[in-house]
Parts: sequence; structure tokens; C-alpha cells
Amino acid sequence: MGRHTITGMLTANGSQFRDWTSTYRLFNQGRIDTSEIFKNIIGTITKEETKPNKAVYGLLDDTLLKKTGKKVSGTAWRRDPLGPRFRTNLIWGQRFIQTSIAIPEKDGASRSRAIPVDFYHAPTAKKPKKNSPDQEWKEYNETQKRTKLSQAGIERIEHLRHQLDCHGAKDRTLIMNVDGSYTNETVFKNLPDRVILTGRIRKDAAFYSIPDTSKKGVGRNRVYGDRLPTPEQIRQSDDYPWEQVRAWGAGKVHEFDVKVVREVRWKKAGKQDLTVIVIRPLAYRKTKKSKIMYRDPVYLICTSTEIDIEEILQAYLWRWEIEVNFRDEKTIMGCGQTQVVKSKAVERAPAFIVGVYALMLLAAIRSTRCNGNKNMLPRAKWNKPDENDRQSTMEIVNMFRTQYWARSINLNFDHFVANQYELQSGGFLVNPLISACFYQQT
Repeated sequence: MGRHTITGMLTANGSQFRDWTSTYRLFNQGRIDTSEIFKNIIGTITKEETKPNKAVYGLLDDTLLKKTGKKVSGTAWRRDPLGPRFRTNLIWGQRFIQTSIAIPEKDGASRSRAIPVDFYHAPTAKKPKKNSPDQEWKEYNETQKRTKLSQAGIERIEHLRHQLDCHGAKDRTLIMNVDGSYTNETVFKNLPDRVILTGRIRKDAAFYSIPDTSKKGVGRNRVYGDRLPTPEQIRQSDDYPWEQVRAWGAGKVHEFDVKVVREVRWKKAGKQDLTVIVIRPLAYRKTKKSKIMYRDPVYLICTSTEIDIEEILQAYLWRWEIEVNFRDEKTIMGCGQTQVVKSKAVERAPAFIVGVYALMLLAAIRSTRCNGNKNMLPRAKWNKPDENDRQSTMEIVNMFRTQYWARSINLNFDHFVANQYELQSGGFLVNPLISACFYQQT
């Protein structure tokens, strides 16, 4: 109930007066294989939670877990992504790469929930001293190439594709959605088969048309044709028409204006034929009477020239769900709060917490599909009632605690919130402590 450490786990489980060494050795000596947890999650998603013969929507991003100990394995100084734009701040922490699979509620424009299926520790190589032997510097350079972020990212994509094949999804396309840090040469030129990648690209990227191969001349065959406008120039040009596409984003279905340019080539991707998508910024108001403001435009690049634009756009908008995963894992589940130092524990303790978080989300999806939101705790009076509103992670955790504690104290959970709570004032409630205990926040 306090800090999410291994000691806190033991105390919450009522094992604080027993021998705790086996629990610490579970992570410290690598006795638990967290990859098996994620394998079972992938198998469940491909067989039960996603429709057959449909594409699998993957999400990939990296995150930092803040640390204070300088002797914690895999820690280093890294750029703070939450720092201001005008100043680069540094934080001491660990770097992890997470892969999630988006489970949409229905076909077409709809919301989804991202389920983590991989949580990989991606530390950087430790730099040797200036007077170290040349052999150490050579090994450092080789290790640095293998551990860079883009190389680790493509390895996790290959790992997810392999796991899908092992669970009977060989015929299903994997549509991966990444941000700008993975939209580079290392990822694009090493994509495995049956994988479509959609990523964000710079507004001044240089694109080329497909060369005309009918005219054969002296020398090698051309790979790139004439120079095309940049994404920013495409957005401002009248030569490319706007199209309207429906997609779910920011809590509702929007009509997005997009420009699509198919069959282009980019030198970072080599001989692949790509699709460039320019998304017009959405208009919004801070208040009902304030002036209209606009967000920034978005420029996407996709490795497929045949897939439907609505599917590409909706899949990329679902990428925000992995950011929701990061927030819930750190603030609610306490990922990164375990006070471990050695390499095996540093790698597996956070992955174990993320695996538990994924299993909890899967259980909530199953419960909602069978019973709707009937099993949820009644929401507070100031919350707007909405039967179709999605359960938050905190509501799922409180629901689990309620069921667990109600069983322990032999309480009939179905009747602990009576109608009199809604009709009477707070001074006349009968034993409100039980209800308050079930509603408490971490």
C-alpha cells in the first residue's frame, strides 16, 4: 500500500514474518523467466482478444525509470523527455523498450486498449577510461553499435513477429506504429517479412519518385527518380488534394483532413516504395468562448502502398495508448520503485510488474465483455454516469482490492453500497468506513 518495493509486496501479502530470502532470490538470481509471462499474454491475445484474419496492431516506444543509486546496474545519465524545449535536462535512470498490442473495441473508428507484451532492458555500453587499452575501446565501439536504441528496437519487432508466428498468426500482418526515434535507416532497412511500419517523419525530409526503368542507359540502374516536395511543401501545395478520413482520437471520432502521396522513395529506406501522409492540424477551443486554436500538423511515412489510409491513421492514433501504459505502470503499479541493484533483478523486477499489469488489463477486458460495467464500483456522485465509459486502471485496481478484501472479511460485496448512501447525507451513513476503504487511492 506504500512504496512498491519487494518488501512492500511481502507485507501486502502477509509474509512479513516469514523467511523472505526466497522472494529476493526470485529476482536476484534470475529464477523467474518474465518472457514466459509475455508469451502467454501474446498467445491469449492472438487466440481470444483479436479477430482472426485481421492485422495485429503493435506499438513500440521506450521509457526511462528514474533512479538515485549510482551503483544500480544499467543506469546512466539520459535526456529528460519531460524537460522544457529551451533547455536539455539530464536524469539518472534506466532505459526500457516496451512493445504493446492494441486491442480495438470494434472495427473501424473506435478506441482501443494497449496490452504490454514485452518490456526489455536496453542499457548503453559503459564508456572506458581515456587511458584504457585499445582492445577495450574496440569492444566498447562494437557494444555501442549493438545496444543503440534503433538496433534494440528492430530486434524487439523481430521478436514480436516471431512470437506471433509461434502462436499461429503467421498469416496475419503486423502493423507496427513508432515515433520519430525509430523512423530511421536501421529500422526501415531491417524490417522482417509481414511487417508494416508507420512512423513520424520530419517536415523537411527529402523524397524521390520511382525511377523510370523503361529507358536503359549506361551504368547502374537508378534507384531514385526526380526529387519530390517535402512533407511541409506538400501540405502547403494545392497540387495535392485533401481527403477526409474518420478516426478515433482524443475521446471521440474526428474527421481528419489528410493528403496522401503513394509510391515515393526515401534514401533512409532504400528501394522500398512508401506512402507519405500529411495530417492537417485539428482546431480546438480552450473554453467555449475562446478563440479557435490549432495543433501542429503531423507527417507520417508507411512502408505499405496498398493499405487503407483509414486503417493506417487509426492504428497510429492508437499509439497514444502506450503512453497511457507508461503512466499507469509508473504511477499506479510502481514500476521502477523496487530497490534492486544487480543486473538480473534490475531487468526482471520491472518486467514482472509490467506482466502483472498486462494480465490485469486482460482480465478487465474479459469481465467487461461478459458483464459490461456492472461489476465496477459505483462511481462518485460528481462523475458523469456513462455506461460506455472505459474503466481506468485505478478503477480496475480498486475493483480487485474490493473483491479480495470483501472475501477476507466475509462481506457480501453486492450489497455494501446501499441506496441509502445516495439518499441520506453523510452524517447518517451506516458504517461508511468500509465503503471508504474500498474506494481509497494509492
